[in-house]
Amino acid sequence: MRLKQLIWLLCAGLSLAAAPAGSASSSGSDRKVYEWQDEQGVTHYGDRIPPEYATQEHRVINGHGIEIEHTDAQKTPDQVADEDQKRADAAQRASRDKNLLASYVSVQEIEHLRDQRIALLSDQIKVTGQFLDTLNKKMTGLRGASARFKPYSSDPNAPPMTDQLAEDLVRVSSDIITQEENLREKRSEAAAMSRQFDSDISRFKELKGIH
Repeated sequence: MRLKQLIWLLCAGLSLAAAPAGSASSSGSDRKVYEWQDEQGVTHYGDRIPPEYATQEHRVINGHGIEIEHTDAQKTPDQVADEDQKRADAAQRASRDKNLLASYVSVQEIEHLRDQRIALLSDQIKVTGQFLDTLNKKMTGLRGASARFKPYSSDPNAPPMTDQLAEDLVRVSSDIITQEENLREKRSEAAAMSRQFDSDISRFKELKGIH
């Protein structure tokens, strides 16, 4: 007989011995014993669970030594949040699989759409790059022109920079910053799109059993 069963029988026997004759508790088949563990992992048995262990994992054993109830430990907020996130991720994957199978009939169809969209982004990147080159050339000319004026000229008699030239320098500089950011975003978008299509193709093959 296992050690746990011996301990349970001892617990049940003591309780039955202490119970009044003819009471409901005197029936072994009606007897319930709770089993739980403390912080050190030591197993305990008793008629009830101490309040400090009520939220921890425990089980209930009937008069025949059979487990009739099992209660898992109460989850922490972090554990609940983690399980919620896993369920949300699983639902998202299932939705993605459904959309893949509903949207495409072949790998070639996905590749064709990928090539179209990547080509469109590539054209946008090219146009943005050309515009940025034009702006940089314009800025080079403006800086050359500003060298004849204070405070950029070393000539003490140099005239102050005109308002128009100062405004052009500020505007073109701002345009360059904007277009550089646009170029970075377009390149990042193209890379992300390529990765997404690669992932979709790989998953589509898995769902269709294509090797």
